[in-house]
Amino acid sequence: MLLQEGQKMIFIGDSITDCGRKDDPENIGGGYVRIVRDYLSIVRPEISLQVENRGISGETILDLKARWNEDVIELKPDWLSVSIGINDEWKNVSCDDFRDTYRELLAETKSKTGSSLILMETTILSEDSNDGKNERLLPYNQIIREVAAEFEAILVPQFQSFTAYLREQRGKTLTVDQVHMNSTGNLLMALNWLKACGFAQ
Repeated sequence: MLLQEGQKMIFIGDSITDCGRKDDPENIGGGYVRIVRDYLSIVRPEISLQVENRGISGETILDLKARWNEDVIELKPDWLSVSIGINDEWKNVSCDDFRDTYRELLAETKSKTGSSLILMETTILSEDSNDGKNERLLPYNQIIREVAAEFEAILVPQFQSFTAYLREQRGKTLTVDQVHMNSTGNLLMALNWLKACGFAQ
């Protein structure tokens, strides 16, 4: 991933991306987006990036579509990072609608902005790796992987990383409520993103 002076990087998604950004004077929030922004500021002090958080709590891919022109196309990002899918499962967005809408939005983005794409798998629905809830996300994550390959996007394997962590952890937690990240979960998300993009090992 090659970053250049003045490039604009947009993170869009649901509450996991939002993470209180509207209560933050910088409008970045307290989650993984802030960690990524701060890390890049430290490791690349010679360049200035415009990092914007466009996450909104409760949204599905269909909600992203309704605001895509305003929050993505008109802003002309050089880099676009998308994290979506948790609410799609909760709100029963069909896999066909999820796939078709995701493809439509990315095709429009490539055509109108030429932005480089970073697609994130979902995280988790439960920290109990044995209750079967996280398996409900498998079809959505398969679609995310397929769409990432189709559009030659960087894929961030959040779901794989989180579920692997849950199998190994002893008494630690990643969320405050099984879904929304605590500081540890946000750090894991950020590290996964940075590794996938080639900024961390």
